[in-house]
Amino acid sequence: MKSALRTAVFGLVAHLVAGHATFQDLWCARLPLSNTPVTDVASNDIRCNAGTKPVANKCAVTPGTTVTVEMHQQPNDRSCSSEAIGGAHYGPVSVYMSKVSDASTADGSSDWFKVFEDSWSAAASGGSGDNDNWGTKDLNTCCGKMDVPIPASLAPGDYLLRAEALALHTASSPSGAQFYMTCYQLQVGSAGSGAASSAASRMAVRALAADYETVKFPGAYKATDPGILINIHQKLASPYVAPGPTVVPDGTTRVAGSACTGCESTCKAA
Repeated sequence: MKSALRTAVFGLVAHLVAGHATFQDLWCARLPLSNTPVTDVASNDIRCNAGTKPVANKCAVTPGTTVTVEMHQQPNDRSCSSEAIGGAHYGPVSVYMSKVSDASTADGSSDWFKVFEDSWSAAASGGSGDNDNWGTKDLNTCCGKMDVPIPASLAPGDYLLRAEALALHTASSPSGAQFYMTCYQLQVGSAGSGAASSAASRMAVRALAADYETVKFPGAYKATDPGILINIHQKLASPYVAPGPTVVPDGTTRVAGSACTGCESTCKAA
């Protein structure tokens, strides 16, 4: 089952959206005030973007289901003829979650874990990093949409979901990397009944979640991290690794450049 989350420059249907760009349109999204990027990884703005505020509503989701985040350059412009994030803004797309007591008031200072990543893969044709496959290119190919499975091991309760697109076109100099993000307010329900909710299954779920690597924002990133301070306009000397923690064991790592999933009707022809 899939729900959608959207923001106006990032959004959740449970849909998400970002050249300068924003995540869009969702009633549980903390909408960015503009499509201006965050460049200071030591600022509290790196949590949910500059000036965003909690909203009254929460989106109900279930562990093991999928939400679609959607990103576009301008509010209310969801046309597939417009790049989701334009201007050769190449880089990874990452999604984090954080367990909170109340998603409608949480400030993002809690622990975060990475549940999804669409980062990088080398282009078969070789050449500079500009020619390689990137998460933001996948956003553009799929009309700004990206499917994000919610880990099946999540305990019920309130969560913030943080969707981030990192643009590396000016990242060869300090503070040149551009972060576009927003937070969605989620209410995660029970995974179901029967065998899936047996005592043994619940214990296995808790054990898996206990292994999650967590980080703080700010703190998760340093300006000198190799995935942040990098020149992608030359052949990459080593495989690119997105900044931050690894994806949790029951999270999703998408291969950059792979076919769209769940939004094939909007995918552009190769």
